[in-house]
Amino acid sequence: MKWVGRLGAVWGVLGISLLLGGAIYRLTVVAVDAFRYSLTPTQWAFLGVFLLFMLYFEGYRGFHLSFSRRVAARARYLNEHPHVGHSLLAPVFCMGFFHATRRRKVTSSALTLMIISLVTIVHGIVQPWRGIIDVGVVAGLVWGLVALLVFVVMAFTSDVFDHSPEVPR
Repeated sequence: MKWVGRLGAVWGVLGISLLLGGAIYRLTVVAVDAFRYSLTPTQWAFLGVFLLFMLYFEGYRGFHLSFSRRVAARARYLNEHPHVGHSLLAPVFCMGFFHATRRRKVTSSALTLMIISLVTIVHGIVQPWRGIIDVGVVAGLVWGLVALLVFVVMAFTSDVFDHSPEVPR
């Protein structure tokens, strides 16, 4: 039964990595397209400020300090506590949508709804502004994907990985 947990952990990390990687790929195309335009000094300034903003808030605070560590901790938990249902739905499990504390489930759902709303709004913005925004989003997502992979390695190779998987007691 141990293989169920191991397979689930791999599927969870792989599924989330593919989700992030797919978003990075799709948004990079739009971000690069923004540079076909002659950006004004105001647009360049906005790009720089927004890029730093997204690196800090999405990349560092959102992914590095929270999401990536939690996903790694939940993948490790899944490996150590094999469960067929959790393994089949491992990407969703690792994101904290179920078999999580009430607070984690509410936070994960609310954050997902907020992200979907922002994506819908940004999708309606015209170039080059949409691409400028997507430059910052891509930078944050890349940070998040790299942080995820680093924390997964740490979670499975270190005895001192102490981030909580936020599962119910």
